[in-house]
Amino acid sequence: MLELDRITAGYDRRAPVVRDVSLSVAPGEAVGLLGPSGCGKSTLARVAALLHRPDAGRVVLDGEEVRGWRHRAPRGLRTAIGVVFQQPRMSADPRLRLRDLIAEPLRATGRRTEAAGRVSELAAAVGLTDDLLTRRPHEVSDGQLQRACLARALVLRPRWLVCDEMTAMLDASTTAALVGVVEDYRTTTGAGLLAVGHDRTLLERWCDRTADWAEPAPTAAARVPVHLARTGPRLSAG
Repeated sequence: MLELDRITAGYDRRAPVVRDVSLSVAPGEAVGLLGPSGCGKSTLARVAALLHRPDAGRVVLDGEEVRGWRHRAPRGLRTAIGVVFQQPRMSADPRLRLRDLIAEPLRATGRRTEAAGRVSELAAAVGLTDDLLTRRPHEVSDGQLQRACLARALVLRPRWLVCDEMTAMLDASTTAALVGVVEDYRTTTGAGLLAVGHDRTLLERWCDRTADWAEPAPTAAARVPVHLARTGPRLSAG
């Protein structure tokens, strides 16, 4: 279980972006976090991915309360979560070829020997040809780079996925393809998913349920509630 318990977080303790928010994702479950731009949902996603320390509240991952963040988190927890961000060019090292970009987490965790096989497997899954794997980020499209970033997020076989506006910059066919990759992975592994976005139709078709974020609070002191909402049918890739 991935549990966010009464999280308050932001970038200035005097004016938190989110206040007193709770959300949970069960193993194998897909939860959509739906809300308008600027409401704080991406900050909450970063907390869930152990990339941002909350000012208050608890994060519990697989029964263990998280006490370290980013590189201070235990490796077993840190590598249990795969993350895909909205803007692939801001999350990709421009010096790396796509092949090395996908393999980067394996090398960082001392598993270089797995890189060749795992990269080939994931490149095929996300639709990247051998030719594209030799290119650097500036030599491919946003959609091709986001495919590589998704492959990177899956390379360590995480138990949890956090997709923060993963498809916001993509066309409909690429969106359907990447959602299909995520769903195939979840079906195979039983991984849980937190999918963040503002596209209600997409999230309600993709996820088992959605958490509908209220409009941004007018003052920093006001509480921003998250209400668990409706269930919708899954999106299938054509």
